[in-house]
Amino acid sequence: MENNNNKGQMQIELPHDVAKGEYSNLAIIAHSSSDFILDFATLMPGIPKATVRSRVIMAPEHAKRLLMALQENIVKYEKEFGTIQMRQSQKGIIAPFQINKNEA
Repeated sequence: MENNNNKGQMQIELPHDVAKGEYSNLAIIAHSSSDFILDFATLMPGIPKATVRSRVIMAPEHAKRLLMALQENIVKYEKEFGTIQMRQSQKGIIAPFQINKNEA
């Protein structure tokens, strides 16, 4: 007999090696007419080279759904924890920190 409690629900498996996640403080986004490419990278202070840790490729419709889901979750986050403060560089590029070549 079919269980009515599971109708409309999806099961998602989260393997252990994926569950630990990857830290990223830089996202690079590109697109074509059929895909959005999101590269998540780690940029270390004093090192002018970032390392891409993960790449996600998705259809434009899914990219827009991701945008809407992020917006919804940011609104919820800010209601609970307060406004997220952003620093903006002079060029209008939002960066996690300044890169100074003489820092380690």
